[in-house]
Amino acid sequence: MGLDLGLERAGFRVLAANEIDKPCVETIRRNRPDVPLATNSIEELTAEDLAALAGQPLTDLPLVAGGPPCQAFAIFGRRRGLQDDRGKLIFEYLRIVAEARPKVFVMENVRGLHSIPERQGDAHGSLLRTIFREFEAIGYRVDCFVVNAVNYGAPQIRERVICIGNRFNAHAHFPAPLYSNRIEDDLPPFRTLGDAIGEGFQDPDTDCMNFSPRKLKYLALVPPGGNWRSLPPELQKEAMGKQYYLKGGRSSTWRKLSFEFPCPTIQTMPNHAATSMCHPTELRALTVGESAAVMEFPPDWQFAGSTTDKMRQVGNAVPVRLGEVAGEAAMALLGEVDGLPEADRASLAPSTILHLRPHVRTRRFWHKGKALAGDHCYVLGDLDVAAEDTRQLAVAAGS
Repeated sequence: MGLDLGLERAGFRVLAANEIDKPCVETIRRNRPDVPLATNSIEELTAEDLAALAGQPLTDLPLVAGGPPCQAFAIFGRRRGLQDDRGKLIFEYLRIVAEARPKVFVMENVRGLHSIPERQGDAHGSLLRTIFREFEAIGYRVDCFVVNAVNYGAPQIRERVICIGNRFNAHAHFPAPLYSNRIEDDLPPFRTLGDAIGEGFQDPDTDCMNFSPRKLKYLALVPPGGNWRSLPPELQKEAMGKQYYLKGGRSSTWRKLSFEFPCPTIQTMPNHAATSMCHPTELRALTVGESAAVMEFPPDWQFAGSTTDKMRQVGNAVPVRLGEVAGEAAMALLGEVDGLPEADRASLAPSTILHLRPHVRTRRFWHKGKALAGDHCYVLGDLDVAAEDTRQLAVAAGS
């Protein structure tokens, strides 16, 4: 319910929700016992079912919000898209929007939704543009924002796609970044892992998916803010195995976090060597409570299930801060369309994609043949980095 919590902070009230995963269902019931909850598959539900559950008519419904399963589109997964049954559920979300006819909808997903092709082997077009066409066919134009949670005050790097649609041919607006690591932006600095779980932090859930003894042996030799590059040269090949010979930085492998920088994207499996989320000063992975604090869940939020279940919930959630910013954008759009007639489908303006500095770099692990640890970063105002990071592009969905 990271998205739901953010929407609540923006002024919305959850009338009904749908969740099929048993530990997630228990988490919702523990924390939001008053939220009417459908626990069967969305494929078996209609908008009328959800309206009946909420005890509310569908007439003039302000908002439908959701994050269809994203694993099928994730950059670091197999990216099977619509060939994965989970990927097909995105069209169940579209069906609910078509049946409910809300004034506005918010759909959150991973960045890969923007880049994955419609079909495997297809080099042209993206699945996202296919989804745009489907929404336009039912009378909704869509504004898509490719964003990073760290730009809005979250203490972690997390790229996401936020789609905001409406049936009044209006344009949604998402704020420009509010935080930065560049001097020329004249914005407050990024919030860090230390801001989230540093001095004085009281861990509400110390459950931990810890590393194996073999992994701990290598991580013990990595300084805060370092990674495999910081290992003694004779151990790098041993620790990396075949990965040592691959191209690319592999910056998350044998990684130890730093309090001085934003946290990398919270992972569902923080104890893997290749997605290491090792605590900066303690030889262990981040706990459930620490990970939830980085996602900005309330301190009293209780996650149900095993440690693995809990970490899966945290790692798959929407950062609460990002849900709040998306909710504020949706609320502003609702104010703009109030009293407007529904647009004719043939006259809809093209749906758009806007990149708001989604690719953010804060760390440098290797430079000019030397390993760099926690006391090195991309310097504020670095012209090379600034030139790469300031690319902001708005393109029509059909272009």
